[in-house]
This record gives sequence, structure tokens and C-alpha cells, in this order.
Amino acid sequence: MIADLHNHTKLCNHAEGELEEYIQSAIDKDIKYFGFSDHAPMEYDKKYRMNFEDMKIYENSIKNMKTKFQDDIEILLGYEVDFLPNYMDKKVLQADVDYLIGSIHFLNGWGFDNPEFIGEYKNKDIDKIWEEYFEAITQLAKSGLFDIVGHIDLIKVFKYLPKKEIKLIAKNALKEIKKADIVVELNMSGYKKPINELYPSKDILELIEEYDIPITFGSDAHSPQEICKYEDKLKTILSKYSFKKCAIFHNRDRKLINF
Repeated sequence: MIADLHNHTKLCNHAEGELEEYIQSAIDKDIKYFGFSDHAPMEYDKKYRMNFEDMKIYENSIKNMKTKFQDDIEILLGYEVDFLPNYMDKKVLQADVDYLIGSIHFLNGWGFDNPEFIGEYKNKDIDKIWEEYFEAITQLAKSGLFDIVGHIDLIKVFKYLPKKEIKLIAKNALKEIKKADIVVELNMSGYKKPINELYPSKDILELIEEYDIPITFGSDAHSPQEICKYEDKLKTILSKYSFKKCAIFHNRDRKLINF
């Protein structure tokens, strides 16, 4: 892929590999724009994210990589931020970065995509939690804080699917994303999860296409080996839709490029 904007570093405590290894893997895959967007710090679930003290280390390291590899690839700097009202910090939201990805990993304090808490699904009405999840996506879009929506249907990760039509559940959220003029990423990490498919699904991709919402691409890699590992699957899906451009960012300014 020409662009891959969602990738992590060791600072999040659940990724492995050195920055140079990620970048060399991206160069080998002919990626032109490669973004690091590690899990931003906040006073919540600190086990799976960097500390506030790590922010300068992270930002300066990526900026150094921008310079070191400027003749080979364009390195972009971002954060993946959990949309958690009352926990998001201005130091992150106002950071000197190229873009911010907004993601939902928690519903009422429940880390629904964490295998440690998968047993909680047995106590839930699946239709209801899907509706709660996409209401959170709606509020994320309305917040105006983010440039990209991360893995927009992450709630499907363990293959607990609703009886209600997914388009009906997700439609309002997609309308708000369109209204907010933000980007939805096509995230390849779903292929390594029980759901074994792209985020987003066919139903939501059809809404994205219908509403003419801009897209971008992300491996969501937590090791250098995961970068564009599922590129062929993504390309097969893209061939069925009319998308021709993807988004990249510089200093929070979006540009659409042909892919």
C-alpha cells in the first residue's frame, strides 16, 4: 500500500521491535507514507499504553526517524487516542503531531477487545452492546478531536455479531463521521483476530462508499513482521469498490493521494 498510518512501538508495552525494523519493513513493502500512532498516555488502563513521561521520547524518536530516512520514505507521527471522556489529556490532544486516531476500546469501563475480559460477553445483550459501541463512535465523531476513526467496527473482534442489521446500527455514526469530515481507516489487524476480516466489514464499507467518506490504511502492527501482512486481502476487497484516493496528514492537515 502507498500509505500505512496505524502502527505501534515498544513504548505501549505490548508491541515488539525497534523503530528502524518497522521502517525497513515498510520500505521493503514499497510504502511511501508510514505512520507511527502509538497508544497515547492517559490515567486509565495504563498497562497497555505509554506513560506521559514517554511522550517526548516517543515524539523525538519518530522525528529523528523522519530525518534519518527522509530519502527513502516519509515518516509520519501520530497517536492513537482512546475516546474516553474525562480521561483524554490536552497534552496529547494538542501535541505537535501529524494526526490523531480516535478509537473505542472500552464500553462503560469494559475492555471488550481484550481477551482477558472475553467472558463478559456471556452477560451482555449483543445487539445492545453493538448499539452502545456505535453511539460511542458517534460521539467520537462529534467531538471534533480526531483526524481518523480507528478500526471502526472493533466490537466484532471476537465474532459476537448482532441479530439486528449492522447497517441500521452503524448508519448514524457514519453520518456523523461524514458531517465531521474525518477519515475512516481500513485496518488490516482484523485478519489476525477471531473475526478474521478487515475493519470495517462489507456492510460498513458500503456506507463509507455511499457517503463518500475518505479512507486511509493501517496495519495496526505491533511487530515489524505485521506491516502490510494482509495487503493482498485488502487489495482484493478494494477492487470491489470505487475508492481511488487515501488520506495522509502533515501537521493535522489532510491530503488525499491516489493509490
